[in-house]
Amino acid sequence: MSKPQFHCKVEVKPLAEQTDPSQSRWAFSYKVTIENVGEVPAQLVARHWHITDSKGGVQEVRGLAVVGHQPYLQPGQSFQYSSWASIATPQGSMRGRYLCVSEEAEVFYAEVEEFGLTDASQLH
Repeated sequence: MSKPQFHCKVEVKPLAEQTDPSQSRWAFSYKVTIENVGEVPAQLVARHWHITDSKGGVQEVRGLAVVGHQPYLQPGQSFQYSSWASIATPQGSMRGRYLCVSEEAEVFYAEVEEFGLTDASQLH
């Protein structure tokens, strides 16, 4: 059986228009690129994120699809989307994974390595 595999890359930047330090809210946009680096077609079905602020507060986000899409990717194809998250401190991190299914109905996960959420304008 051929191995399904997705690779994920993330780019982050502060989202000034959604940030309000007086309300302890720092927002960040992130752009995710998901590429099918496996040998078979597969579909992204669901997501699971852990969003952590620098005080240890954790938000868990689970759901079907990403921004309303469940992309079906042939080997070599990629899908890109943008979203955002907010935390209660100017620094934090996110990590997660996508639940995926190959054309042969094999379930696998595409891991998203932990990445930083940092508003450099708030650093001293």
